[in-house]
Amino acid sequence: MSIFARFTKPDTIPAPGEALEGRPEPIATAERHAVNGQPLKGPWDGMETAVFAMGCFWGAERLFWQMDGVHVTAVGYIGGPTPNPTYREVCSGKTGHTEGVLVVYDPAKVSFEDLVRAFFEGHDPTQGMRQGNDVGTQYRSAIFVEGNERRATAERIRAEYEKRLAGAGFGPITTTIHGEAPFYYAEADHQQYLHKVPNGYCGLGGTGVSCPVGLGAA
Repeated sequence: MSIFARFTKPDTIPAPGEALEGRPEPIATAERHAVNGQPLKGPWDGMETAVFAMGCFWGAERLFWQMDGVHVTAVGYIGGPTPNPTYREVCSGKTGHTEGVLVVYDPAKVSFEDLVRAFFEGHDPTQGMRQGNDVGTQYRSAIFVEGNERRATAERIRAEYEKRLAGAGFGPITTTIHGEAPFYYAEADHQQYLHKVPNGYCGLGGTGVSCPVGLGAA
């Protein structure tokens, strides 16, 4: 994804006192989605949101914007203590952020369960602080979602999928699941990158193991 991804970086998330200072104001980003023209920062009446981190956010964003029922997507940084970081700062491994995709969706057209299934099937959630050749804390697997019910849903699906992966010879899932956290929009160049650069880098790749969805799946 970047020359920065090849550098040796920390493999642990820095504590707040150790992270880069960041800045009080948001960095500049795009106003509208390059594919569907929707505003990246809303308003989104009647929609629900979640943030998925699954490695390089370029390919991950395309995965979600192509799903029926997804209203708009945006890429950004989440999960660390540094406010309003830049891409270069996140690549240093000193912000604690992972690369995330904000997914704004219509729950009448696509379920949260279906989004979680696409998330787990779209990458290898067992790799810890990396995804394929992309190494560093910014590539860790995580879900950020509001509400105890949806958080419990993600945790249940994770447990079900871990059983499937174990049966296929994979190790434990390292995906972490969180409540809401500040989402910092990435720079305009990164928004819908693979629409603007169709032959650009995409490190997305799953395990080939289907993800069960539903209470009876195991």
